[in-house]
Amino acid sequence: MISIKNFRIIDDKKIHFNFSDGTEKTIDFKPFIGEDKLSRPLSDPAYFRKVELYENGRGIYWPNDYDFCPDFLHQYQANEKALMTEKS
Repeated sequence: MISIKNFRIIDDKKIHFNFSDGTEKTIDFKPFIGEDKLSRPLSDPAYFRKVELYENGRGIYWPNDYDFCPDFLHQYQANEKALMTEKS
């Protein structure tokens, strides 16, 4: 099972992840921020920085319960307009 070992916020909408298999990835979360009540708060940089890691690295979440599981983040492939880098 993949877990998130740690993460760091790169800027207002990007997070760099270190996964349990040694993979590192930076994901731009702009594509996940919309006008709905769950994702809209993440457009505020101060709120975006409130992201936390679930116990045992089983995902990330914000205070409003918007969350992402490590498997999704590990497998996520951004399109050409979003930044994503991988290192093995």
